[in-house]
Amino acid sequence: MQMKQRQVGELTVSVFDTREEMGKAAAVDAAERINRVIDENGDATVVFAAAPSQNELLAALKEADVDWTKVRAMHMDEYIGLPEDHEAGFGNFLRRAIFDDLPFKAVHFLYGKDDPEAICARYTELLEKYPPDLVLLGVGENGHLAFNDPAVADFEDPKAVKIVELDDVCRMQQVNDGCFATFDDVPEKAITLTMSAILSIENAVTVVPGKTKAQAIKNMLHGEITTDCPASILRTKENAALYLDTDSAALAFTE
Repeated sequence: MQMKQRQVGELTVSVFDTREEMGKAAAVDAAERINRVIDENGDATVVFAAAPSQNELLAALKEADVDWTKVRAMHMDEYIGLPEDHEAGFGNFLRRAIFDDLPFKAVHFLYGKDDPEAICARYTELLEKYPPDLVLLGVGENGHLAFNDPAVADFEDPKAVKIVELDDVCRMQQVNDGCFATFDDVPEKAITLTMSAILSIENAVTVVPGKTKAQAIKNMLHGEITTDCPASILRTKENAALYLDTDSAALAFTE
């Protein structure tokens, strides 16, 4: 396994030859962080991203030596307007990928039968009651974190959870990822943890494979730190790591 590691600001960046190697290494890192928190506090709260980019990480994490009965699971964003059993719903993705396979202490879903504002309020209360210890992130083709697209991202957002409108690049990515058949099938709005909520979480492990993410990773690592590329803020975050494969790193690192 060939791995190259670099430091970009506060962010530790590791590049692997394949998605599988990337996912396994990120899972080892995440498991170590979870176990450290459990040792210190007795349990841990982890926020999960839902996307095909997370497949290798989640598959490897299920094999990790972690006492999942001491881990509380949350997820960071969800569409508005999809039926609760819709296959493309992020909560349902996470059920299939990891939540149904491990004996979590609790799983808190970011959806329900209440109106979206009530769901935001409920989840904000949960975040206050159980401050997350680790967030597992992806990066969008437009540089978003969660559903904080450039037009709605705010590094100092006064809210922890909010309703957002998805931009066209973000909605098209959901088609490119195979989650929806057409652009018009993708919901226009979603609920998301905000940038300030994500940045408040002590540990962050970000996993980004694939050629379609190469430009976003270049902007994230070498452009200005700005909401034009929300993920760029991770360069200022302590205890943060970024895992890439050669495809996603292709434009950011040429040597």
